Amino acid sequence: MTRWMRLAKILWVAIRFGLDEFVFAHSSLRWFRPLIRVATFWRRFELSRGARLRRALEDLGPIFVKFGQVLSTRRDLIPLDIADELAKLQDRVPPFPTEQVLATLERVYGKPVDQVFAHFERQAVASASVAQVHFAILPDGREAAVKVLRPGIERIISRDLALLDTAASLAENVWADDRRLPAREVIAEFQKHLYDELDLVREASSASQLRRNFRDSDLLLVPEIFWDWCATEVMVMERMHGTPISQLGALRDQGIDIARLSRMGVEIFFTQVFRDGFFHGDMHPGNILVAADGRYIALDFGIMGTLNDVDKNYLAQNFLAFFRRDYRRVAQAHVDAGWVPPGTRVDEFESAIRAVCEPIFDKPLKEISFGKVLLRLFQTARRFNLEVQPQLVLLQKTLLNIEGLGRELDPDLDLWKTAKPYLERWMSEQVGWRGLLRNLRDEAPHWANTLPQLPRLVHRALAEPTPHALETAIRRLTQEQERQTRWLMGIAGVLVATAAIAIFALLR
Repeated sequence: MTRWMRLAKILWVAIRFGLDEFVFAHSSLRWFRPLIRVATFWRRFELSRGARLRRALEDLGPIFVKFGQVLSTRRDLIPLDIADELAKLQDRVPPFPTEQVLATLERVYGKPVDQVFAHFERQAVASASVAQVHFAILPDGREAAVKVLRPGIERIISRDLALLDTAASLAENVWADDRRLPAREVIAEFQKHLYDELDLVREASSASQLRRNFRDSDLLLVPEIFWDWCATEVMVMERMHGTPISQLGALRDQGIDIARLSRMGVEIFFTQVFRDGFFHGDMHPGNILVAADGRYIALDFGIMGTLNDVDKNYLAQNFLAFFRRDYRRVAQAHVDAGWVPPGTRVDEFESAIRAVCEPIFDKPLKEISFGKVLLRLFQTARRFNLEVQPQLVLLQKTLLNIEGLGRELDPDLDLWKTAKPYLERWMSEQVGWRGLLRNLRDEAPHWANTLPQLPRLVHRALAEPTPHALETAIRRLTQEQERQTRWLMGIAGVLVATAAIAIFALLR
């Protein structure tokens, strides 16, 4: 019954704020509009359509707010008036009452707030869909930002996710096209990340890891976590001083190079993905400040993504193939990965990818219609039964956020040319001589344990009766030993040659 009540609320909010005009604006449904106007004659709208959409999303809760946050970064896909209103969802969600904040803190710490902090500001400095932030001063005088979960947020999220799961099940059963998008798997992935946001200790550990990854970096600053004050419902971290990245006028007044800032954002993204395999999954403008020295400041670490070495290698090869316009390599990689049926003709798939991607190269972001590109990619996916990978949905969302941010900062940014050097560097480190040396170092402990045992195992086998099958096994073992010996001698030769070259270079 609760689920049906939630569904009824969604429909009521949509009707109350006039969201039906977005649905019935489609040419095939316009004949419904007079009927809707007659049935809802009592409605009078003083707010703009963008403001009404924002208010509706705020009323519906955190999942819908996050949907609006993503939409606000895609000014190429939605009208500007709507994008401007949805941008207010980044950090201006209505806060919950201070009394609830104090009650949560007193329950967590077991004593009044004024006995925990030297000073605690009652007025929230930022309010988001899942939590809100208050400034405070620790007993030792350090400035802190205190993040507190919204009361009852887990119950609301569970209810909305149940509705989304029901909708996904219906979509998979009714529409054949949705079989290539495993909607329920995507919802499950989304659910995992949402529930991760509800554990602020987990978020604090993610922030600590990201801070460690960018220690001494000239690109990104990450606040220090004050662990003694952290709990599941409360996270306390260093207060960061900076200018919201959306305030371009203020940044220019400070002498910040906006074009350089946009390129830094691209470098930060690809560094996180391909160097660390650990990336900030919610990089919208509301979560980013700019320090006085021009470095990015990351905030809100509730959604973090991870990639294994296989994912990184696959993505890097595909990105580089795209940048080099090697569409044959892209098509073959998708076939090898099983993303398209094994019987797919690579030449036909290559031609379809070329038709989608070729028109967008060598153009600045402001001249690219990503709406049309996405539409054509969907048509290509439908033609070749391309499977969408749920584990990469978060990465795709993050890339959209970065792209939208880059458009805001520098519409002339060439995303492809900016990203290509970082990918080439990473590939060189993976498959070049540096990658070889790293793999040798990583595998050396295993070789040290395995190789000395081979002579003893061969001797034991020779000392025992040798039926035909055993003789075959011994022969294979001996061949393997000889092969490994030759391989190790080859590696030793490479290392000696490398050392000789290095010594020669130093002596010159």
